[in-house]
Amino acid sequence: MASATPGGPNLRRAAIGLILLSALYLALLLWADARNPSYAGMSRLAPWLPLAMAMAWAGWGLRYLRWHWLLRRAGYGVGLAGGLPAYVAGFAFTATPGKVGELLRIRYFGWQGVPAARVTAAFVFERALDLICLLLLALPAAAGLPGFGIALAFVVAVIGLVGLLAWRPRLLSAVVAALRRRGLRRLARAARVLRDGFSGCRIWLRPLDLALSLGLGLAAWSFIAATLGVLLWPLGVALSAAEWMPVYPLAMLVGAASMLPGGLGSTEAAMAAMLVTQGLPAATALMLAVAIRLCTMWWAIVCGFGCVIALERRHARAARTGW
Repeated sequence: MASATPGGPNLRRAAIGLILLSALYLALLLWADARNPSYAGMSRLAPWLPLAMAMAWAGWGLRYLRWHWLLRRAGYGVGLAGGLPAYVAGFAFTATPGKVGELLRIRYFGWQGVPAARVTAAFVFERALDLICLLLLALPAAAGLPGFGIALAFVVAVIGLVGLLAWRPRLLSAVVAALRRRGLRRLARAARVLRDGFSGCRIWLRPLDLALSLGLGLAAWSFIAATLGVLLWPLGVALSAAEWMPVYPLAMLVGAASMLPGGLGSTEAAMAAMLVTQGLPAATALMLAVAIRLCTMWWAIVCGFGCVIALERRHARAARTGW
């Protein structure tokens, strides 16, 4: 089922589109930098950015351990080291609504013998757990920060939809049949993979899998959320961990609810608005939001593309040499 994912020209077109999106984002940053002298504070953050990026990697590493556990529990013994590039490659297209671009992993785990439906199931299960983890981390902000009601409604709606499609796969079976009748075979195959993916989530609805996955998810997103604390330090901002820790998770949920690619704009705006309510100047709050996104989402995209290039080259070399 590798054809269910971008490959060849499709992968190149998607990469070009994402590069253009990245260029637009960076152009807006340069424009803001030229018009806003407060962005000069970014130079104070610069020495701390590598630490924030390392903390983001620690979070991704914990998420990958969860992913690896899920595949092994489903009977697929992907090597711990060998599966990491395939997992990180999905981040190349994380700036998509619902992060569905991360399903690029179907291509690379497919080369390691994992069916598309199982990768899709792990993706759906991971996304659902991530929403729950972000909501739990945002709970301390329930009374004091804007946007919590939106985040709560979004998480409840998504978890409800996932549960419905997992326990009632015939709903997507009807979609598959309708697409076939209309001659849309590629869309029908993609819908079938989604159907099998949603229903496949049920294999991990066991106490051990749920507890371990939730624990790793909470630890992972705590590391990533703590990048805000790292970047507040050089600015001399006096906020306690209880005040800044919920900001990133809640902003991520608001960005996800917006359904914009990668929550671009909405996540930054939500994060800046929350920081302003905690007493930071608007320019400083926006600068922090941008810096955190550079150390998390955009850094993830760069690492993801690096893994895509390495995996594609390795595959092409193996095809030529037979190794």
